[in-house]
Amino acid sequence: MSIVLTPYWSPDEGIQKLKIEARAKAPAAPGLAPPVFSMKAQLDRTLLQLRSRTSPIEKYTFLAQVKQADVEAFYKLCLEYMPEIIPIIYTPTVGDACLQYSKIYRNREGLFISLKDKGRIGNILRNWPLANEARISVVTDGSRILGLGDLGANGMPIAVGKLSLYVACAGIRPSSTFPITLDLGTDNSSNLSDPLYLGLRQRRPLDAEYDAFMDEFITEMGRVHPKVLVQFEDFSTDHAFSYLERFRNRLPLFNDDIQGTGAVVLAGLLSAARLVPVPRNEHRILLFGAGSASVGVAKQLMSFFTITGMSEEAARSQIWLVDSKGLVYVGREEVADHKMYFARRHYTGIPMKDLTEIVKYVKPTALLGLSTIAGAFTPEVIRQMSQNTPRPIIFPLSNPVQLSECTFTEALIHSNGTAIFASGSPFGSEVIGGVRREPGQGNNMYIFPGLGLGAILCRAKSVTDSMVQAAAFGLAGSLSWDERALELVYPRVERIREISAHIAVKVIRAAQQAGVDNSTDLKRMNDTVLLEFVKGKMWNP
Repeated sequence: MSIVLTPYWSPDEGIQKLKIEARAKAPAAPGLAPPVFSMKAQLDRTLLQLRSRTSPIEKYTFLAQVKQADVEAFYKLCLEYMPEIIPIIYTPTVGDACLQYSKIYRNREGLFISLKDKGRIGNILRNWPLANEARISVVTDGSRILGLGDLGANGMPIAVGKLSLYVACAGIRPSSTFPITLDLGTDNSSNLSDPLYLGLRQRRPLDAEYDAFMDEFITEMGRVHPKVLVQFEDFSTDHAFSYLERFRNRLPLFNDDIQGTGAVVLAGLLSAARLVPVPRNEHRILLFGAGSASVGVAKQLMSFFTITGMSEEAARSQIWLVDSKGLVYVGREEVADHKMYFARRHYTGIPMKDLTEIVKYVKPTALLGLSTIAGAFTPEVIRQMSQNTPRPIIFPLSNPVQLSECTFTEALIHSNGTAIFASGSPFGSEVIGGVRREPGQGNNMYIFPGLGLGAILCRAKSVTDSMVQAAAFGLAGSLSWDERALELVYPRVERIREISAHIAVKVIRAAQQAGVDNSTDLKRMNDTVLLEFVKGKMWNP
């Protein structure tokens, strides 16, 4: 057997090294495979078997088995049938997979670090079998999985699913992915009483103990895996904000719920605004839901106004928040610290709780849902939105699909077909007025794979706000002419690798401008050469 070795320069060590070139899998020895066998036919066979499963969770477990047995076949299937496969390996099915994880668990897919490991977290991190190859880690503590609440150790499918999207959507090498679930207990009584539950059977600790555990984890992560980019995923609202600020400058790290969601919504709003006959500075944005994702979105949406020259204070005045107690304003009781930046400073009326009344008062041109309250955008709310603007922007972004604030059909019917729609989970197309309309899906998969790819390739020391913003602008600028003609808010998912490469270039340039890049060779490339470099680094099965 011939082995091809290619020399490369290692800037970290200051020496030239050799790496083994990727080689196609060797064919089975005679007799170990059927006489007539081809990978193309095997892919068709796998797809047939997948489609024979009747429920989404059965399809999820089948694909998990395929991935375990033949990772290249799994990703070939993902790339060739992406619109069909993505909803199975990620939203909406991944929510059900998390709920049932302790019942459907078969094989290890990631690393578990529990509260009992305090004091030896570094040793646990060294147990990852592909430690030297790891470049991207999705880390969750399972405390706020999608809209399903505290699932504890059952949150592992979120980390696994996100990393599958890094591979499928941005060409990150599978061996470079590193899923981690931090098990600090759970406040979910159903988990604690489940005899099959795989996690610690104890309540979550107080913040002081939580913080000490996270400090050790981040310290050891930077020491044991200094080349790894960390993505925080589905932490509870208070911890999501505090840990992002606490750790973002200690190693390359970002929070997808806060920054990824904000970026994908900003991109969608930029695309939708082109279809609305309203000047940019006259848009009014109402966010229903005020958790970490919602406030993260609100902060990203400041750029929607400031890029036109509007001041930060003026931009903030165009954004309203609504939480479970109604309109958020200064002086109202029980307004959490993370909401105060967007609390209305000059509202002196009585507390407003009814969403229809709030929409009448605010007169928003865009209504965004991040509440996980199914049906919150009632017919009355949608009709009221249509009175505010000729093309209301309605984005029910809550996941999974059963928690969406409204459906695509409802938005179209009650707006008389005028709504510009994007959701967090997938909906099918609809025909209204003899015209077929396609919904947008504001899924973070449009942002984080390209953001991660760019950060890894330029070896970013940290993930800056400007890099996240560049990812949003890159996504908004990636719509093709035919997609614009169809009034799509987001590009077609089939183009995701092309889009991720485009975003990665924007992210690398932003990192260079911020001075946080370590791969200085990339600075000498023009954008065309850099794009080809990025595409050349994307793994293909």
